[in-house]
Amino acid sequence: MSNTNASGRGSRVLLLGGTSEIGLAILSALDLAAATEVILAGRDPQRLEAAGKALNRPVTVARYDAMDTGSHQAFADQVCAAGVPDLVIAATGILIPQEQAERDVRRAAAMIETNFTGHVTALLAFGEHMRRRGSGTIVVLSSVAAVRPRKFNAVYGAAKAGLDAFARGFADELHGTGVRLLLVRPGFVIGRMTEGITAAPLATTPEAVGTAVAAALRGKKSTVWVPAPLAGLATVMRLVPRPLWRKLER
Repeated sequence: MSNTNASGRGSRVLLLGGTSEIGLAILSALDLAAATEVILAGRDPQRLEAAGKALNRPVTVARYDAMDTGSHQAFADQVCAAGVPDLVIAATGILIPQEQAERDVRRAAAMIETNFTGHVTALLAFGEHMRRRGSGTIVVLSSVAAVRPRKFNAVYGAAKAGLDAFARGFADELHGTGVRLLLVRPGFVIGRMTEGITAAPLATTPEAVGTAVAAALRGKKSTVWVPAPLAGLATVMRLVPRPLWRKLER
C-alpha cells in the first residue's frame, strides 16, 4: 500500500471492528508504511487502545457501534472529513450459539444487526465517499457459512449469506468507479470467537486469513477463500441433497 493517496495526504486505513482478531491480522500482514494512519473503530476505547499496542504502531481510536445504524452516515462523514480512507476493512462480527438465539430472540437480532445490517449501512456510506473520490478499497469478511446455512447455525449463516449477497451486488455497482471490493470467505477460524467449539474441516487461523487477504490485495482478485481448497468444498456443499444435509451435525 502506498504512502500517499490521490489527494497527497498520507494513506488512511479504517478497521470497523477494531478489536477483531482477523481484522488486526490483516493489518499486520499488510506491512503498512509508518506514515499510514490506522483507525480502529469500535465500542470499547480501552480494548481498542490495547489492540493498537499489539499492532506496535500509533493508531487513532474512533467510537463506532455496528448496531447503531442510524449513526453510520454521520460517522462516515466525520471520518471522511479528515480524508477518505484508502482501505476500509469490515470485520465487525459476533457468533452466538443457535440454541441461545432461539431462547432469546433479541440475541438473534443482535447477531443479524452486527453481522449484516450494520455492515450494509456503514459500507454504503463509506462506499459513496470513495466513489466520489474515484478510488479506494473495501474488504468484506464473509464466511463459508454463507454458502449454505445449516441447522446448527441458521441465524449466523443467514446473516453471513445476506452480507455475502450484498457484497457481491455492491461490488458490481462499484465496478468502473475506481473503488474495489474484496470479498473474503474464511472457513472455521480458530480464535477467540470460536473458543470452545470443535473445529470444522479445513479450519484456519486469523494469521492465515490476514496473509491471504494481503496477498489478494496485491493482485486483482475479487473473492478469496481461506484456505483455498474451501472453494471446492463449497461447491460440494451446494450439491448435497437436502434430506442428507439435514442429518449433518457440523
